[in-house]
Amino acid sequence: MKGSVRRTFVEYFFITAGAIIMSLGIGVFLVDAKVVPGGVTGLSMAVHYMTGNTIPVGILMWVMNIPLFIWGVAELGKAFGFRTFWGLTVNAFFVDFFRGEFVKSVRLQDSEAVRYLLENDFFFLVLIGAVFIGVGLGIIFKFKGTTAGSDIVAAIARKRWKFKPGMTIIFTDFFVICFAGFAIHINGLSPETPVIVLMLYSFLLLLVSAPLIDMIIFGFDYAKSAYIISDKHDEIAKEITIGLGRGATAFHGKGLYRGVERDIIFTVVSRREIFRLVERVRKIDPDAFMIISRVHEVLGEGFMPRGEVDLDKLTMTKKEKKFLEGKKDS
Repeated sequence: MKGSVRRTFVEYFFITAGAIIMSLGIGVFLVDAKVVPGGVTGLSMAVHYMTGNTIPVGILMWVMNIPLFIWGVAELGKAFGFRTFWGLTVNAFFVDFFRGEFVKSVRLQDSEAVRYLLENDFFFLVLIGAVFIGVGLGIIFKFKGTTAGSDIVAAIARKRWKFKPGMTIIFTDFFVICFAGFAIHINGLSPETPVIVLMLYSFLLLLVSAPLIDMIIFGFDYAKSAYIISDKHDEIAKEITIGLGRGATAFHGKGLYRGVERDIIFTVVSRREIFRLVERVRKIDPDAFMIISRVHEVLGEGFMPRGEVDLDKLTMTKKEKKFLEGKKDS
């Protein structure tokens, strides 16, 4: 029970952190730049512009997300529920908080650095906003949360009409960006920068933030597989299974050039372990032939499913780490 409570606490902590990071990108860097990120956030920004900036963006985000949230719970079940509500509420609150809607003295968008970027380095300003959104969303998704919006539409469209989620999100974001561009144009809100340029920046924002989301969720190279061909295959297999503590499989093969028969070793290791593997194989047999490939997903003992987080490791004490290290060495 305690482990479950701790796990839930850690998940909500990181969902909160991700939502705050995301709100920084939206409220501080993008709203005044009039570069919309698509989805309900972009729609809220468009309405914010159309109303002469009188209705705060965060409030609009929250109000527009609530019907989608209710629809999502009805279609996808209660399991969808509180994490999404928490994520969208924290995100919406901090967008307005950082913009000084609650405490007038905050207004981070009026800081000297942000104003300088807005006036002199618009591209870098949008890039920073994209990074904050990508990193924030990645953290939220990694810890099983969402911020509602187009994610709900995509999930429901997949369930009801078998639409691909990626295509649904792209179509939704494209529509929102076009609508926001129209809103900015008819209200004359961008006299210096052409609306079409702002729309192109919005598409750039999506292109930058999407890979960052995947990077946060999945990490860089998730794992590596290796085929090892060597006359000293027994020694290498022993080093992999005992020295590295990884499993390995031997395939009997025959070299067609010399006609030599030997075992071919196949193993999968983590990204960090691949360097140790290569070093130890080279030490045993400098002439060993190795083929190393990236692995998209590994399911089984010693590996977590792609995108999941081992929360026990995040909260592991020093004593637990020493115990585990001692167990591995033995």
